[in-house]
Amino acid sequence: MEPIKNRLNLNVKAVVSATDLGDRSHNAGEFAALFARHFAAKLVISHVFLPSQAAMEVEAEGTPVSGQRKELASLLAQRASELSASARVETVPVLLDGTPEEAIPRLAAEYAPSLIAMGTHGGSRLERMVMGSVAEKILRSTPWPCLTVGPRVAAISSANDLPFRRILYATDLTPAAAHAAVYAVFLAETLGAKIDVLHVVHGGEHDRVERTEDLRQRFRESLEGLVPRHAEEFCQASAFVEFGSAHQRILEHIKEHGIDLLVLGIRKTPHLGLEMRTSAAFQLPTAATCPVLTVTA
Repeated sequence: MEPIKNRLNLNVKAVVSATDLGDRSHNAGEFAALFARHFAAKLVISHVFLPSQAAMEVEAEGTPVSGQRKELASLLAQRASELSASARVETVPVLLDGTPEEAIPRLAAEYAPSLIAMGTHGGSRLERMVMGSVAEKILRSTPWPCLTVGPRVAAISSANDLPFRRILYATDLTPAAAHAAVYAVFLAETLGAKIDVLHVVHGGEHDRVERTEDLRQRFRESLEGLVPRHAEEFCQASAFVEFGSAHQRILEHIKEHGIDLLVLGIRKTPHLGLEMRTSAAFQLPTAATCPVLTVTA
């Protein structure tokens, strides 16, 4: 596992919050605002839409703004004003034409270095598939970290800072996972939070008690190189090695240990490979009771 050493001064210029302007994206916006405040960054709240045929015809005739655009711009400005007041951060509303998977990564690049925040919905199986697909496409299209807030995450109530007291960093001990560790340790240190480091070994890969204990010991030793000495008293890091399904074990750990934030690293691969890898990652936000921060290396 690659040590973090002194790479804890993360530079985030803006938090780009993608919203559908509905009630179900409200919670993701609240988390985005608190992230912006924590990083002393600008909050860019954006809604992406496809103009209706009527709106396109009106604007094609020379009218600068259609009724549809005016209404959406008004709702977006209202939401930006609410977040600005509650979190006391500079907020910029941005209304964009197109699709979220194309427009949001472009917007994040304009404000780079940035962090993207978005919500995923519950509802029907079809709705979950569509929302998961959009979130997955956004992650594939941007190098910046993405915060995903699922339907099981409790609403924030008058929080002054990020409500993360225990952070779970799940790792497969690859360089990509170590890249995500930077964010896990930075947040744990600056928030005074505890950090759990979890490595899940596939159930078929262990067959002896001796091998199990050897794996646990080697992982504990790797953990010592992960957390900088000056951060140990803040992070209070604990190492865990589990066996079985990574998806199941991670969800169990979140529930059993009262985890407030899950941090995952995703390795960038050719299109098909990345799609297969991120599918599992995006199953977690719909089931997890905490937000998921996904970092692509």
